[in-house]
Amino acid sequence: MGSKGADRKIDYIEFNVENIEDAKAFYGSAFGWTFTDYGPDYCEFQDGRLTGGFAKSTDVTAKGGPLVILFADDLDDALGRVEKAGGRVFKPIFSFPGGRRFHFADRQGYELAVWSDK
Repeated sequence: MGSKGADRKIDYIEFNVENIEDAKAFYGSAFGWTFTDYGPDYCEFQDGRLTGGFAKSTDVTAKGGPLVILFADDLDDALGRVEKAGGRVFKPIFSFPGGRRFHFADRQGYELAVWSDK
């Protein structure tokens, strides 16, 4: 995912889904996406250009709501910048396979996340 020149750029899109297998079947059939499973609650997709993920959730809205994820070379600095700009961090920095990330709401209430491979 992360690479030189990606600092503070959109890097990943994540969809909350109730059924990962159903999402894989749909997007695989409709668009030819390929998948990498990371346990029962997460699956990464590749569409040939963009990488994203399906996260198992019981909090799925009918209008979608994909999670836009930005990349940061320095996650702690990014968190400070978000807070200074008026964002509200509601999921503090946590580790996951491949790195660390946090979730925040912007001043309009949109949820986004920032991740780093460091």
